[in-house]
Amino acid sequence: MPSVMRRYAGGEGRFDRPSGMSDPDREGPVILMVSGGADSTALLVLAATSKLDIDDGRGVARIARERLHVLHVNHCLRGMDAEEDEEFVRELAARYGIPCTVRRVDVAALAQEARERGDVTAGNVENAGREVRYAAAAELANRLSEELGVPRASARILTAHTADDRAETFFMNALRGTGPAGLSSIPRRRNRIVRPLIDYTHDQLCDLLRMRDIVWREDNTNHDTRYLRAYVRYELLPVARRRNPRVASSLSVTCDILSDEDAYLNQLASRAYRDLLRREGDGVVALDAARLAASEVALARRVVRKALLAVCPGARLEARHVAQVLSLVAAGKGSCTVPVDVDVRVEFGLLMVRAARTPGKSLSGWLEVPGKFDLPGGGRLLAQLVAVPVGSRAPEVAKAHGREWEEQSVLLDAIAAGVDPVQGGWLWVDGFQPGDVLCPLGMHGQSKKLSDLLAEAHVPAAERAAVPIVRTSVTGPVVWVAGIRADERARVTPNTHVMLELTLSQLP
Repeated sequence: MPSVMRRYAGGEGRFDRPSGMSDPDREGPVILMVSGGADSTALLVLAATSKLDIDDGRGVARIARERLHVLHVNHCLRGMDAEEDEEFVRELAARYGIPCTVRRVDVAALAQEARERGDVTAGNVENAGREVRYAAAAELANRLSEELGVPRASARILTAHTADDRAETFFMNALRGTGPAGLSSIPRRRNRIVRPLIDYTHDQLCDLLRMRDIVWREDNTNHDTRYLRAYVRYELLPVARRRNPRVASSLSVTCDILSDEDAYLNQLASRAYRDLLRREGDGVVALDAARLAASEVALARRVVRKALLAVCPGARLEARHVAQVLSLVAAGKGSCTVPVDVDVRVEFGLLMVRAARTPGKSLSGWLEVPGKFDLPGGGRLLAQLVAVPVGSRAPEVAKAHGREWEEQSVLLDAIAAGVDPVQGGWLWVDGFQPGDVLCPLGMHGQSKKLSDLLAEAHVPAAERAAVPIVRTSVTGPVVWVAGIRADERARVTPNTHVMLELTLSQLP
């Protein structure tokens, strides 16, 4: 139970690595994100003079001075106040002998540009500022890691988030409406970003600075209750504190519990996602809809989120979007569209999640028999059923057809290709998938990697994804590599009565 050991074995709620154990994380740069406010000022002072747990394997320990580097981002929002904040941070860093990097960014201009693009979230000045700060910290951490010759993962980016920030974020997310991840609030660590002051309250840090006779900067805009965080800080939390003076610390414990349980459920959901996955790639995810419908709803929600984010990582999902998809899964049919034009359909026992079509990419989708399927670049796949002419031998008809069309059209056994000879059916079309194999027609059942077949056909590697592959279903075997070779298992035999004709054509 390593996670329990890590959280609780040390008496102070952290796990200390035994002395003598080496860890490359110790050598990475440590970026201190300092705005000049009380919390970040305390972060700088404590990092320079005291012990902190920065999650580098040593537990609560002193940080080597040569690892420290201060980053201050001037948002250019508050005129002279912003200039004075910048100068304060420079002087404080110099006082403790720590290098300081300053980045100046016109955050208001960036937010305006985002609003003009229609990106409402990035158009929020507070969100834009946060994105700028973390981007600057990541860039600095990468550069310093390269200069030191250490892995980027060994770097640490420290922020001054406190138990109060965690409580505020908890209430903010609760007011907006959220799930366990949102109620987990601010995590102690996310990748290289570590928050060593998360168990301190703001008042505790202010008292610490006063005892050391250290001043800090105040941002008056933090008191503007038109902003949700300020509203929670100055209107909502004071009411909660009258009932429980230690509400920030209490909620911090709650956030830890929710974070651990959320991480565990995510592990279960990842396992379920892999079990349910039937196809992934080229902007499409296909899941077993029936098994998903039978899953526990807590896992099903997370599986759906994973599928949506797999095809569109930038999608800003809400609970209603996931619920909309699950309603289709429960019904066993239907379609809907979620943000960023992600198309969701339940058909043929599968939940199909498809990203918006991108020009230049091969498409994935169903080819109806009889019917057509349009391809990027003006191509088209045609499918129809053809009866074997009376008095003719089906293999000879198919062979003559193949010579005439030179692999641009084939005749196959309809039943062997998975198509009802009377009612027709559906075939799946997509691009080359790593690991694909087929039994090329004429090789008497010998299998061949599809990648080798495309190489022998002199198809450049960069163009192989654009070659249409026709399959019996999403997870079924290959029927035809369009324009190149059919599969032996679908060949026409003397017992064939109805043939499936597949044709690759170019639109005028």
